[in-house]
Amino acid sequence: MRSGAKVAIVGGVFVVVASGVGYGGYNLWNGISGGSGGTTSTSGANSKKTGPVTGEEVTATAKDFLAAWAGGESDAAAQLTNNPVSAGPALLGFREEAKVTGAQITAGAATGTTVPFTVKATVTYEGVSRPWTYASQLTVVRGLTTGRPLVDWKPTVLHPKLTPGGSLRTGGASSGEIEAVDRKGRVLTAQKYPSLGPVLDQLRERYGSTAGGKPGIEVYVDSGSEGVPDTTLLTLQKGEPGKLETTIDADVQAAAEKAVARYGTASVVAIQPSTGAVRAVANSPANGFNTAFQGKTMPGSTMKIVTAALLLEKNLVKADQVTDCPSSAVYNSRTIRNLDDFSLEGKTFGYAFAKSCNTAFIKKIDDVKDLEGDDFGLAREAREVFGIGLDWKTGIKSEDGSVPEVSDAAAAEQYIGQGTVTMNPLNIASITATAKDGTFRQPYLVAAGVDNREFAKAERKLSLSVARQLRDMMRTTATASYGTATGAMASVGGDKGAKTGSAEVDGRQTSDSWFTGFSNDLAAAAFVQNGGHGGTAAGPVVAQVLRAG
Repeated sequence: MRSGAKVAIVGGVFVVVASGVGYGGYNLWNGISGGSGGTTSTSGANSKKTGPVTGEEVTATAKDFLAAWAGGESDAAAQLTNNPVSAGPALLGFREEAKVTGAQITAGAATGTTVPFTVKATVTYEGVSRPWTYASQLTVVRGLTTGRPLVDWKPTVLHPKLTPGGSLRTGGASSGEIEAVDRKGRVLTAQKYPSLGPVLDQLRERYGSTAGGKPGIEVYVDSGSEGVPDTTLLTLQKGEPGKLETTIDADVQAAAEKAVARYGTASVVAIQPSTGAVRAVANSPANGFNTAFQGKTMPGSTMKIVTAALLLEKNLVKADQVTDCPSSAVYNSRTIRNLDDFSLEGKTFGYAFAKSCNTAFIKKIDDVKDLEGDDFGLAREAREVFGIGLDWKTGIKSEDGSVPEVSDAAAAEQYIGQGTVTMNPLNIASITATAKDGTFRQPYLVAAGVDNREFAKAERKLSLSVARQLRDMMRTTATASYGTATGAMASVGGDKGAKTGSAEVDGRQTSDSWFTGFSNDLAAAAFVQNGGHGGTAAGPVVAQVLRAG
C-alpha cells in the first residue's frame, strides 16, 4: 500500500486505515489471524508452486485483495488478480467514476475457493451522498505463470451486474425517467408486472430523452455497447418522469404474468388484430431475456396457418374438400410422420388442419413447386402476406421471424414449422392476428407518431375467400370434438379459433409446446419450453390471456 495506509490485526479483525484517499476504518475480514504467510507461492527462490490452492491461500489472498480495494489501492489490488490489465482500471473506476468516497467490505466464510463478501459504501456526487450496499463474491485460483494464488478476475467481482465491456459510473442518468402507462392511463411498473422490467428499461433508453422527463442522479452500469440499456444500481436523486403511453392493457398483462409463471421457461404475447397493438408481453423467468419478442426457435405446427394460407391462395386445397392424410409421407428422402402415425380417410382439408395432419401439407409441396417454379413459395407467403422478416419497429428490440428460402427436404420441414423456420410468440401472435383480420398490421408497443417510426407493410392481404376459410379452420380446431385445441379453448368465449403446435428440438426427449388463438379482437400466442403437446402447456396460457381480454 502507498505511504499513509496502515494495516493491523485488532482483536482478530483485519482493519485497514487509509489516509489521503477519503477511505478509513474498514472491517475487511472477520476471524483472521496469522498474518500473510498463506500467500507464499514458492518454496525456494526459483521454484513455482503448483496444484490446487489451499484454504490458507484462499483466505490470505482474499484478505489482501479486499484490503487493497477498500483502501483505494487499485494497482495493488489489481496485482493480486490474474488479469491486472482489466482489473486495474475497473477498480480505479470504482472510486473515480462511481464516486465511492468510503467503503467497508466484509467477507464471509470461504466455500472451497470461493469467498463471498458484502460491500457497504458511500457514494457522493455534487453534494449528494447515499449509502450503497450489495453482495458479491470472488474465486481464488493459482496463477498459470507464477504459481501464486490470485483472484480470478471477472467484472462481477466488482459488482454482480457488471458485464464485460461495461463500467460502474455515477452521474446524471443517461436518459430521463419515464412513467409508462397502459392504454387506459394506468401506470406500469416492474414491481407490479415483473415481465415488463426489461421492456421498461428499453422504453426508457429509447424515449427517456423525448418523453419530457428530467434525468436523476444514479449509480449505474454503463453497458459500453450501443443499443444496450444501462442498468441503474442506486438512485441518489430522483428525476422527473415524462409520461409515455404504451399499447399494453394492464388487465391482460396481469393475466399473462400469472399464466407464464407456472413454468420455468415460457412466454406469451397478445395483439389486437384490428390495429397490431400489443396488449401483453410476459416471460418466465420474468427478469431475464425477452424471449417473447426476441426468441428464435421452431414454432411447430402453429406454422401451418401460413402453410394453409399458401395452399388456399394457390387453389391447391379448399377447407371443405377431401384431402389425403396418410400416416407418413416421403419428400426428397425425408420421411414425415403424423403424431402416433394416425391417418385420415375421406376427410376434408379443414378436418386435417384441425387434427394437425402433417402429411396433408407435405403432399402438396410439389404442387406448389410446379406453380412457383421453385421451392420458395412458403418463404414468399410468410413475407408478402404475414410480414415475416420485414424489419418490424415495435418500439423495443424484437425479432420479426425468419423463413429462409430452402429447397428439397428442408422445405418439407418448413411446411410443418420445423427445420430452419424460427419464430417467437410475438411473430406467431401476429400471424394469428393477420389470419383473423385478413391484413398484416405490424405489432407495436408505442405509437409510430411518438418517434416518427415507419411501420412495416406487407405486399398484399388475404383474399376474402382465403381469409374466411383460414378463420373457419381455426374455429373448427378450437370448437370441434376432434380439434386439437378444443380442450384448451373450452373456457374461452366469443368468436374463437386456434392452432396447436409442438416443436421437436434435437437432443430433447420432450418437445416444446406452442399454441396460438384468437377471441374476438384479441390474438395471443404462447411458448413453453419442454412443455410437450401444444394444448397441454401453452394452450392454457393462451386461454387465460384471451379470457382477460
